[in-house]
Amino acid sequence: MRTTDQHTPYSPCPSPVPTPSGPDAGQLGAPYAEAVLRHAGRDWLRLNVPGHAATPGSDLAGFFGARITALDFPPLLDGIDLGPDTPLDRALELAAEAWGARRTWFLTNGASQGNQIASMVAPALGRTLVVQRSVHSSVIDGLVLSGMDAVFVHPSVDPGQGIAHGVTASDVAAALERTPDAAAVYIVSPSYFGAVADVRAIADAAHAAGVPLIVDEAWGSHFGFHPALPARALSLGADLVTSSTHKLAGSLTQSAMLHLAEGPFADRLEPLVDRAFRLVQSTSASALLTASLDLARRSLVADAEATGGSIGAADRVRSAVRALGRFRVVSDGFHVFPDIVGADPLRIAIDTRAGGITGHEARSRLFRDRRIMVEVATDAAIVAVIGAGSAPDTDRFVEALHTLPSPLGDPLGDPGGAGGVLRLPEPGATKLTAREAFLSPTRVVAAEEAVGRISADTLAAYPPGIPNVLPGEVITAEVVRFLQRTAAAPNGHVRGALDPGVQRLRVVA
Repeated sequence: MRTTDQHTPYSPCPSPVPTPSGPDAGQLGAPYAEAVLRHAGRDWLRLNVPGHAATPGSDLAGFFGARITALDFPPLLDGIDLGPDTPLDRALELAAEAWGARRTWFLTNGASQGNQIASMVAPALGRTLVVQRSVHSSVIDGLVLSGMDAVFVHPSVDPGQGIAHGVTASDVAAALERTPDAAAVYIVSPSYFGAVADVRAIADAAHAAGVPLIVDEAWGSHFGFHPALPARALSLGADLVTSSTHKLAGSLTQSAMLHLAEGPFADRLEPLVDRAFRLVQSTSASALLTASLDLARRSLVADAEATGGSIGAADRVRSAVRALGRFRVVSDGFHVFPDIVGADPLRIAIDTRAGGITGHEARSRLFRDRRIMVEVATDAAIVAVIGAGSAPDTDRFVEALHTLPSPLGDPLGDPGGAGGVLRLPEPGATKLTAREAFLSPTRVVAAEEAVGRISADTLAAYPPGIPNVLPGEVITAEVVRFLQRTAAAPNGHVRGALDPGVQRLRVVA
């Protein structure tokens, strides 16, 4: 016999509608999220997946709360994402309208999924992808999936910070001139440190060569939703844009979007993207992640005032850092790099070595001693981010930052030496395509024995996740030193490594 409380219908709290500030009335709704909420409020006997069945007494409900499990529905629900003119259809249309896209896809495997989709469809347009060398590792994973050749355009590098920025339109044009079988141009904007590329000029260079521009705008999903923010890539001529909506636009972790522009390549790309999307999207896409994308879009469009408050909070942090004088603001030096035309105001990159402490040590102490989490650390800097619409206690951050110890002594001396910034390594020569190397017979050898051999793996130092060696590239001693030092640093990690210390590497046999 069942007890009454096991099947008491969930009583949803009404979903608050943001105060409108000029958007189209349709943008004030969240059709998918609202439909899921209504669905959860009915008295369901759930004999389907997920297996927790929204049971009130389960460990999940007890740990996370009944609201989470009640809203956790599988896909293919009649009237929500199955049937004509569903709430999901309407949510996707509203997202496309908000970002100025011809069509938008909701992703539940992060922006990495969008990058893989974009890489998979590119072979229909040509044989070789012209790629910014400092792309996210998921783009390289896409090259493995697609089997394409790649011509790399190298970004500018800040030698003092040891960080890569973007690429110029002239460098992209030069790469296209030597790549007659180019399929597309693939760039990143903004960078992990908030540097914004001249997307308009790069799009013009790509289109002049007859190929589309794909932009990994993972860190710029909030762009264009406030006058103080940079313009979004779609409005500047990009043809296909990956948007990691969970990063700064407010959706749940792992949720993202892929946007297709209305342009000369749209008719060719749309059916290809749609088919590739179905190849890599889970058949059990999370209703929670999807609903969070719908709600994030509504918040961005409807509450520009909240986004303005977040920008103001970030500006106050930078102003305080400048006034106190111990540390430096990394973006204050962006103007010297020809590939940077702007900066994301919601990214706060602080040069910590100027204040006598490495970025890794600063991040560790802020986390351990002050319960403050920042996004990323390098040898020289930390990067804090403020999400669009969020209002963190920035005074607490500024105070904690300026009470950090100064263990380095002379932090600016001997750059690149034992105590200085470790330079980004130059990649080795390319001998095979990423796919050829990935699928070749391999062997695992000690790191010192791998020098001069062809890598079978992608190895990317985290943070920030930019590949330092690719499948098909020759492994250099400089790359090995860089990866091992990164792995040894506090909070350091090398994605793709066989062991935490990068003592062994997989090479082509």
